[in-house]
Amino acid sequence: MAIQLTEYQDLLEDLGEQAGEVLEATWHDAVRVFSPRGLDAYLKGAAGLKSLGRGSDLVISYIESAPLVAKEIGEQAVPELLSLAIKMYSRTSAEVLSLVFSTAPTAANRLGELDLFNAYLSLLDNLVGKAPRAIRPFLENLDILLGQLTLGGLRRWIAWGVSAYRNDFEAQADYFSLNSEQAKAVLLQEQRGVLFVNVQRRLNMYLRSLWGRDFFIRPTSGDFETREGYRPYIEHYFIHLPDAFDDYVPEGAEADSEQTVSGMDVYRASSAHAAAHIVFSSYDTDAEDLSNLQRLMIGVIEDARIEILAVGKFPGMKPLWIKLLPADPSLDEGLQPILDRLARALLDEHYQDTHPLVVQARSAMAANESRLQEPDLAREIGLELAEQVITQKIPLNSRTDHYSSVYRDDNRCLWQSPDHREEGHELLPSETEQVRKYVSIMEMINEVEVENAGDDAQEIWVLETELFPYEDEGKSYNDMEGKEPISSPIHYHEWDYQTQLERPNWVTLLEKRPKMGDPEKIEEILERHKPVVRRLKQLIEAVQPQGVIRQRKVEDGDEIDLNAAIGAMIDIRRGMQPDARIGIRTTLQIRDLSVLLLIDLSESTNDPLPGSKSLLTADSLQTASIESTLSDDPDSEESDEVTILDLSREAATLMADAMDKIGDPFAIHGFDSNGRHDVEYYRFKDFEEPYDEEVKAHLAGMTGQLSTRMGAAVRHAGTLLKQRASAKKILFILTDGEPADNDEHDPQYLRFDTKKAVEELARNGINTFCLTLDPYADEYVSRIFGAKNFLVLDHVSRLPEKLPELYLSLTK
Repeated sequence: MAIQLTEYQDLLEDLGEQAGEVLEATWHDAVRVFSPRGLDAYLKGAAGLKSLGRGSDLVISYIESAPLVAKEIGEQAVPELLSLAIKMYSRTSAEVLSLVFSTAPTAANRLGELDLFNAYLSLLDNLVGKAPRAIRPFLENLDILLGQLTLGGLRRWIAWGVSAYRNDFEAQADYFSLNSEQAKAVLLQEQRGVLFVNVQRRLNMYLRSLWGRDFFIRPTSGDFETREGYRPYIEHYFIHLPDAFDDYVPEGAEADSEQTVSGMDVYRASSAHAAAHIVFSSYDTDAEDLSNLQRLMIGVIEDARIEILAVGKFPGMKPLWIKLLPADPSLDEGLQPILDRLARALLDEHYQDTHPLVVQARSAMAANESRLQEPDLAREIGLELAEQVITQKIPLNSRTDHYSSVYRDDNRCLWQSPDHREEGHELLPSETEQVRKYVSIMEMINEVEVENAGDDAQEIWVLETELFPYEDEGKSYNDMEGKEPISSPIHYHEWDYQTQLERPNWVTLLEKRPKMGDPEKIEEILERHKPVVRRLKQLIEAVQPQGVIRQRKVEDGDEIDLNAAIGAMIDIRRGMQPDARIGIRTTLQIRDLSVLLLIDLSESTNDPLPGSKSLLTADSLQTASIESTLSDDPDSEESDEVTILDLSREAATLMADAMDKIGDPFAIHGFDSNGRHDVEYYRFKDFEEPYDEEVKAHLAGMTGQLSTRMGAAVRHAGTLLKQRASAKKILFILTDGEPADNDEHDPQYLRFDTKKAVEELARNGINTFCLTLDPYADEYVSRIFGAKNFLVLDHVSRLPEKLPELYLSLTK
């Protein structure tokens, strides 16, 4: 439950008029960034500072700054900041403490990560203990210092000033005020090439433009202890990059040569390599059984595998990566130079190297070029190379032997589980933790049922096995009721037309049980549409029957038609041109097809048709119109209005009746959506199910709601059709509008994604046909489904008869 400021009236009175007004002014911002618990701690922190009796300026600076810090790096940083102020309370003035609070948002923004911010607070604590007079000028110039130094560089700059001017307070003040030449010289010495904070946004956009998806990038205090810093790494799906990269100059090259790679390009290479790991690599569940040597060799092959796959999509990455892979064929003392040569050889086909390990690795990768998509390939080749290292007795130093590329990560993502829930990792601000637990029947029975729990529940309990009745007859409840368990969430990609790339696992589709209605409603539909049913019966009888078909009047038949042959001879005797079609051809006619009707169940299907009374035959429409005109009841028109959903139900009923009489295997499904994380998919009838009372009850229970994310539903329907062994597969889509969803504001995005989904189905031999009720569909439907694969129904009331007729004509 949200906390209201009115609940803290006593606190407002204790803070005083000025601080209370500031709190009220910042309250809306605080509510947005703090959780209820964090908000309560924030208010109690303000009350605690007020109780120190150091004036209202200290409290006001805290009230204004804490929400800004929480917005930058999370609310966990605020208690640490408050704790530092309490520590410094007895060692410095209230003005300095106010300055600590007011500069904290700057530090949070420049450091960009909670651990770095906590390390910065430790620096302040050490500085106030060793040089308390330096803290004020230091904080006054913090924006300049963090704009040019990493946290490690700032630490060394502070340490130099404290050590050099420990007893010279005037020189100390000049140094930390950046007024002395020595301060500027040390600052220049500690500057790095490119700071992460200055390029973080560019890197995020860069990776998004490449892969069409978002990646989470965090800085690490790479040079806090030494200027060499840490290697990049991936942990819990986060890409961790050093907080600075210098320009890369190969050994022996000049700083301004063409071989030099700028720090920004090093960031590009490193982030792109890490992103390729996230896209193409997978966690090795058997990593505990591997030795350090085996992990090292598997990692080298895996790095090469993902880069080869990435280069296939983005050829421009190859020259950059090759520049950052140093290799010297003349060096072979120890394993490290061989690893460097191996990494270069697998990516650069022009690199020449005759070392047996390099030759074996190149041959193995070339022989398995068709298997590059398989993550297990790196393990197979890596284990073989590890055996060769042992056979050749190449010495290994597990501390120092790794290839020296500056941009590649340490491959810990291959050996550590990425599931942050298993390891207690904190969730992202936008994440909601949901645990799917598989429990026994007794755990399920003994737990209190939560009737109002939805799909956003914190825990979802699933029985390990199907549920059987007490009188076990060998049939589960699902079997007895003809139901199958609902599947786990299914993820599908989406096509981003702007980047021309797929967004992997972008959409989550959930199969849900359809609601049950009254099957008598379906029987009423068939009764009302008797004229249409009679007309469809004639069309059904005209459909070519299955079995042996004898086709007469063909020129190259299997046998001669004697009557036609005699007639031709008579024509010849009479001097007339004979008919050469005197043959009979015998063929085996088999209707081998599977049909899936996919119905749009979005909220717009609940819209009534203006002026509609019923949707029977033309005569009944006219009769209903006359009766409505003569009626004195003002509510009669509203009660008799027919919605698009009613039409869709009637059309599906008539089409199902026709397909059931013909004997074609068919399925009827529906879909709606509530954003990309919740595409709902309903199976009213599956291929194996008989067209019985239960299916009719499902059709009667159809409801319209939410939006129309069509691409994901089309892909899922295509996946189900691909499992059919039929020679011909058809997907009918019945919709009343264009693809749209509540989290996508670009009208073209979902249109292009649906078009891409239709093309994917076509490549798998699935024909897609769209029947749309949108009168303006001509603007987009032909581009999505093709010029001959759609029909815009001008008279919507004809839908119930038009859909089965269309089906029969297309499958004739």
